[in-house]
Amino acid sequence: MAKKKGEEPGLSTEEKIKAAAQRVFMKKGYAATRTRDIAEEADINLALLNYYFRSKEKLFDLIMMEKLSKFFGGIAPVLNDPGTTLEQKFTLVSNNYIDLLIANPDLPLFILSEVRTNPERFVSNLPVAKIIDSSFIKQLQERQPDVHPLHFLMNLLGLSVFPFIMRPVFRASGVMSDKMFKTRMEERKAAIPKWMVAMLKAR
Repeated sequence: MAKKKGEEPGLSTEEKIKAAAQRVFMKKGYAATRTRDIAEEADINLALLNYYFRSKEKLFDLIMMEKLSKFFGGIAPVLNDPGTTLEQKFTLVSNNYIDLLIANPDLPLFILSEVRTNPERFVSNLPVAKIIDSSFIKQLQERQPDVHPLHFLMNLLGLSVFPFIMRPVFRASGVMSDKMFKTRMEERKAAIPKWMVAMLKAR
C-alpha cells in the first residue's frame, strides 16, 4: 500500500483520516469535497471513514476548529499579558505568526475561504472577547487615545498574515521563489515591530 504524499508514518487510522481530509479540504474546499474523496485520499474504504466520522460536516468542523485554534490560539495569551510592553507584544505577535505561517503557509487562505463562506459557524470558537478586553487594547488606548485600538491590531495582523495570502501570486508570477519568500518573511520579524512603533508615534 503506497503511502500518501505528506502522510507521516505511524499514524492511527483516525489521524490518517484527518490528515487526508485536511489535504482534500485545502485543495477543494468544503463544498466540493465528498466523503469518498477523503476515503480515497486516506486509502481506506468509505465504511471505515463513516465509522470514525459520521459525516463530512463533523470531520470538517473538527479540522477547522483545530486550524482556527492554531491560527488564533497563540495571540490571546500574548495580548492579555500585562507584564509585557506594547513593543514586546508587537515582536511576539509578529514573530509567532510568521513562524506559524512559514510552517503552515496555506493556513490563511484556507481559513479565509471557509470562514467567509459561513462566519457564524465559527465565531463562537474565536477568542474575540478576550482580544477586545485584552491588556494590549488597554495599553493602546493609553498610548494613543485618539485612535481606535483595533486599527493597530488589524495593522499588526495584516503585516504578518497578508504576505502569505499573496504568496501564491508571488510564486506564480516569478516575483519570489519559496526560498526568497521565506527570507523576506524572516526579515519582517525585525521590521514589523519597528513599523508598529512608528505608527504609534504618528499623529
